[in-house]
Amino acid sequence: MTISIDRSNALPLRYPLESEAIAPSLPPLPMPRPVLLVGHGSRDAEGRQSLLDFAAAYQALDTSRPVVPCFLELTEPSIQQGVDLCVEQGYTDLSVLPVLLFAARHNKFDVTNELDRARQRHPQVQFHYGRHFGITPGILDLWRSRLEELDQPEWNPHGISRAETVLLFVGRGASDPDANGDVFKMARVLWEGSGYHTVEVCFIGITHPRLEEGFRRARLYQPKRIIVLPYFLFTGALVKKIYTLSAQQQVAFPNIEVVNLPEMGLHPQLFTVLRDREIETQLGQVQMNCEMCKFRLAAVGQGGGHAHDHAHSHSHDHGHSHDHGHSHDHAHSHSHNHGHHHPVADPYAEPTQYHQRIWHVP
Repeated sequence: MTISIDRSNALPLRYPLESEAIAPSLPPLPMPRPVLLVGHGSRDAEGRQSLLDFAAAYQALDTSRPVVPCFLELTEPSIQQGVDLCVEQGYTDLSVLPVLLFAARHNKFDVTNELDRARQRHPQVQFHYGRHFGITPGILDLWRSRLEELDQPEWNPHGISRAETVLLFVGRGASDPDANGDVFKMARVLWEGSGYHTVEVCFIGITHPRLEEGFRRARLYQPKRIIVLPYFLFTGALVKKIYTLSAQQQVAFPNIEVVNLPEMGLHPQLFTVLRDREIETQLGQVQMNCEMCKFRLAAVGQGGGHAHDHAHSHSHDHGHSHDHGHSHDHAHSHSHNHGHHHPVADPYAEPTQYHQRIWHVP
């Protein structure tokens, strides 16, 4: 990974790390079953290509079974197209892995709806839905190694100490309180033992506090340096928005150094975690903690039978609607019509609106 930095414009920091260039040694799979890698999707061409490159790199580590990339929304190939490709090749047993960091609505509701649709179209196919990346030691190691690089004179020429630095942890933001809570947990675990003055958590969309507020809170500690950590797998419109807003902050407050870390990218630790998730699907060991899931709580509150009818048994018989015309409480649409897109008003722009809506389910 070759990387340059322009501090005056707070461009994303990129650097060559030897540990990031070493291909991981993956444990063998119990069976050569195809795996669908489901990414979120992006209208940004570079963001879309990142998932395709990620899938190609993962395939190259083990060519014993097909790795098929697909997207939930915004671009193609879609999940249905990915399933069709496997069926055309004669497969009837598929692993499906969400290439998602946390278990929010996309993971719990949208991808499982698509798999229900695929099952209706291909009743002979058995789907084994895997777990999201989550909070894992491998991902913690990824960020710790990058933060250590920022202590080196090449990236810290003024020798600013960690005690004079605030870590600004930027999540994507979700309409699922449980997932948003996991962002705070991840940030806290990363901060523990780090020596940074503090960590502030903010989001680039949907939930609050937003990035501008995150910067405001970070400045209250009067740091000499703010490290912006975009907690994203791949680049895309939102990551680029983080960089743009960071550059504006650097201009507005030139006495505080702003440094942006890059998104995770094609890091060996991610392939190692993904392999663990794939093996879990083959051994039937996929587990999720649903206690604070708002879909489960809504089902219990409505007396709708058992708490897990909404799907974390991974049978996918959760009774979610397959009508994709339903109203989404996201700031974007899940329409797969890619021809004409009109910006959707942000229903969570004001904190009051956010708090009134966030525990609602679709």
